[in-house]
Amino acid sequence: MLNHPCPSTCQCLILCVLLLVCGWNKAACSLGEGRRIWQQPKPDPIIKDQSFLYDTFPPGFLWGSGTSAFQTEGAWDQEGKGTSIWDHFTHSSISGNLATENANVASDSYTHWEEDVNALEFLGVRSYSFSLSWPRIFPDGNARSPPNTVAVVHYSRLIERLLQKKIEPIVTLHHWDLPQVLQERYGGWKNDTLVELFEEYAAFCFHTFGSRVRYWLTIHNPYLVAVQGYGTGVHAPGETGGTSGSLIVAHNLIRAHAKAWHIYNTHFRPTQRGQVSIVLGSHWVEPQRGQATSGNIELCQESIEAVLGWFANPIFGDGDYPVSLKIKQGALLPTFTPEEKLWVQKTADFFALSFGPNNLRLGRNLVHYGQTVTPDLRRVLNWIKLEYGDLRMLVAEGGWFSEASVGKEDTVAIYLMKSFINQVLQAIKFEGVQVFGYSAWSLVDGFEWNYGYTIRRGLFYIDFSQPNRTRSPKTSALYYRRVVADNGFLRDENFGEVKGRFPCDFQWGIADSTLQVHFYPFSPQFTDPHMYSWNLTGDGSLRPVPGVKLHTRPSQCTDYLAIRGHLRLFASTGASHYRFALNWSLILPQGDLSNVNTEALRYYRCVLTELKKLNLEAVVILYYPTHRAPNIGLPGPILASGGWLNYSTVEAFREYAALCYQQLGYWVRYWITINEPNRLIDVYSDGNEKHQAGHNLLLAHAKAWRLYEREHYSQQKALVSLALHADWAEPANPFLDSHMAAAQRFLLFELSRFLDPLLLGTRHEEKNIEGGYPQEMKMYLEERARVTGLPGSPLPSFTEVEKHELRGALSFIALNHFTTRLVSPYPRTQASFQPKQPPDHDCLTLSDPTWPSSGLGQALVPWGLRKILNWVSQRYGGALPIIVTASGVDDQAPVEDKLRQHYLRTYLQEALKAHQLDGVNLQGFYLWKLQDRHVPQFGLFTSTQHQSTPKASIAVYREIITHSGFPEDDTTQTCSFSELHQPCSVCAWMFKNKAMLVFGGCLLITAVMLAALVIFVIITKRKQTRGGGRRTNRISRRRRREGVPVCSCPPVLKC
Repeated sequence: MLNHPCPSTCQCLILCVLLLVCGWNKAACSLGEGRRIWQQPKPDPIIKDQSFLYDTFPPGFLWGSGTSAFQTEGAWDQEGKGTSIWDHFTHSSISGNLATENANVASDSYTHWEEDVNALEFLGVRSYSFSLSWPRIFPDGNARSPPNTVAVVHYSRLIERLLQKKIEPIVTLHHWDLPQVLQERYGGWKNDTLVELFEEYAAFCFHTFGSRVRYWLTIHNPYLVAVQGYGTGVHAPGETGGTSGSLIVAHNLIRAHAKAWHIYNTHFRPTQRGQVSIVLGSHWVEPQRGQATSGNIELCQESIEAVLGWFANPIFGDGDYPVSLKIKQGALLPTFTPEEKLWVQKTADFFALSFGPNNLRLGRNLVHYGQTVTPDLRRVLNWIKLEYGDLRMLVAEGGWFSEASVGKEDTVAIYLMKSFINQVLQAIKFEGVQVFGYSAWSLVDGFEWNYGYTIRRGLFYIDFSQPNRTRSPKTSALYYRRVVADNGFLRDENFGEVKGRFPCDFQWGIADSTLQVHFYPFSPQFTDPHMYSWNLTGDGSLRPVPGVKLHTRPSQCTDYLAIRGHLRLFASTGASHYRFALNWSLILPQGDLSNVNTEALRYYRCVLTELKKLNLEAVVILYYPTHRAPNIGLPGPILASGGWLNYSTVEAFREYAALCYQQLGYWVRYWITINEPNRLIDVYSDGNEKHQAGHNLLLAHAKAWRLYEREHYSQQKALVSLALHADWAEPANPFLDSHMAAAQRFLLFELSRFLDPLLLGTRHEEKNIEGGYPQEMKMYLEERARVTGLPGSPLPSFTEVEKHELRGALSFIALNHFTTRLVSPYPRTQASFQPKQPPDHDCLTLSDPTWPSSGLGQALVPWGLRKILNWVSQRYGGALPIIVTASGVDDQAPVEDKLRQHYLRTYLQEALKAHQLDGVNLQGFYLWKLQDRHVPQFGLFTSTQHQSTPKASIAVYREIITHSGFPEDDTTQTCSFSELHQPCSVCAWMFKNKAMLVFGGCLLITAVMLAALVIFVIITKRKQTRGGGRRTNRISRRRRREGVPVCSCPPVLKC
């Protein structure tokens, strides 16, 4: 046996002094700074590349995959292999629920090892991490005995083939499959005899294979061996020794690793020049509820020290266990002698990390210390660097699991892999962590320890019921292959920002829900008929004078201070259009014209007139469903009669729309009949009811549209539409045609169900289209009904008259867009276990964990807006304008709403790309919404309880509006809203100055009348003057004829 070197007595004394001091002052002697990671703010996901980094890994990065011997080799009793503790565990009743499952054949990699190498070639990786089977090489566990030459030949052949393919072998000496004979003879890892036996086994492997192996891993995840194998008994050998048993086993495992490292360092490194480490597993925790108090930070630190630090601190730290572990375990914790501390310390050439479900699941139950467990590999890597220094690191096991029923279509595994690998890239690029390789776990499906075959972790699928054990690449293998080929994540060519402006007539808007009506004016000055006397009794009170009644006037719009205050907030945003909804059940409480709430109409009229005074436009929604049972925004009697399941509601809506057009139409240029009917139908649980409700909602819109066109458009000139919730649907798995089809089907059911009946057949090239619902949707539902044994499709049909009424009944396309959803086909195999029936489109939605998200879980995916705009434009042509009538994100920041600022800039960038680069006829963008109701969410202003404080995003929105987008020179666009709508601005000016105009008109009329009177008098006098002159002339001529002298001289006056 080879012994480790002994340090000098002086070194031991110095170390004793240091340890004594550290015992008294923990804080002063903390060797690492790992806790700093929780003291600093987490990386902000909205900062560029912090949520997902598009970049490449360093040149020469060691991409790989891995397996372990017991999980995949099979051949458990063939060609001289001895029994392992896991063979015994799975063949006995100790394993409990695993009694019927074993790894006798497993993936049969012992036989099909060449296919495994082919799988590695398919992936394009540069390394393969595999473990040697200790009981296969030494059936009796003793390296002093002759080895099993067949096993040695097998592993030599595997290593040689890997090297031929330029794949680096990373060899693990012990991955849990301890020879059973050592368990029976010594009690396994509880006995320190195994430390020396492992040293001898390691020395043999180094000697036999070391000339061809550059990377050695002594033991894989010793934490799980100690805790699960000897503490809880969940793993082999199934012992339930509790904490004390686990502590002893861990102590021996650390010493065994150190022995192996020293034997390599002393006897093999000079010639083989390899590197040796140990794979340590870890979970990750964040402070509970995000509260980074000193207490929570300390608990987080203790949580990581209780798992990762338990083994890492002796090896990578000061040679001893973490102080927190010593305090917690006390006398149960074995001790290292001063000599051993120096000897154990620094016995690893790099840090090898295992990060996956085994440790994370365990962390949730045992060592979370009340903190929040989260799968953040970037933070783990950064903690290791802060705690133990700037080490070279290898992610020796990274990955997650899928249920066995998933098969080859492991979509969720793709996104978890994407997340883990990108976290490694971020740690490299942002924190400078020296990660030199990543091993995706595992290469092929295998026996997953205490879970048996119920879960799968392989990149390659294996049907364990088939004897040939064919390896078939899963979609996660295709994804990993692409990442390896790209050496990271390449940025999409459409990712960059563009410079440009939106057109002058672009609608910059704010969207709100149903407008709150405040009936009572601020002051009763003009509505109270009483006269009051003050201080009559000396108490300063007002008392009405009996019998005296004064004339009053109705309250004016200016008396409603709530309106002016609300619109003043809106005007300060710089937006030009305000979208809000009327309250149907408030205007018509009975649902018909028998009871019209004129006060409500008057209030809405006041809002509209005040908007006009501010030179702003209104976009009014007639019906804004609450999307909640039981009333869903309908008047009570209408709901009681069946709501949207009853055709009578269609006529009731037409009647209500006619009233609104008549009473309010003069001030409205844009009407939306129904907001998000595609979300309203989700209220109905039954599939037939969903389709019937959607059918009647379409008919109601068409009738309201035709009514306006027929009776009001010629005078009011407004545009009428309905608004659809329009999130983009991205195929969840880009490698599967079924997911592509599901995403398209999702959009058909979400959007085309409502838009096709209104728009298809309106263009010249579509004149022969039948009309009605999308053909693809009708065919899918008919086939679905046939397969499920239903009598027929649940989709109602339109009459020819209805088709004609529907066709063309849309003046613009209104879309409410917020996010993007990943869409996959509904898993049929799990349908019987679902608490409710799958939706008619048979689609399931999920989200990419690498997308930044809000407090309410809304994913921020700016490019989804561009995609949905293009999809709609391509399907329905560019003739009709498209307006995004609602878009926004919740932000829980009280004032500095950075998430919303990021949302505004990025989403409007994509809107500009759609307009400028793709030619989409986009004519407006409305931000949701003006003001919070209570807590900070979607509002640009805080709630009235919080003094309606403006948030920082208002300045961002106003700046974009001022520049009409993102111009090169940041200059203000010359055109203005008033110039673009001259007729309406003149009308608005006339309305604003109506009193002056009336007065001026009266003056003008008076002036005209006076002028006419003066002219009349002048003309009359002239006529009289001309008439008198003619008489004088006649008299003079008569006198001359008669001989009477005529004197033209004036008479002489005598005094």
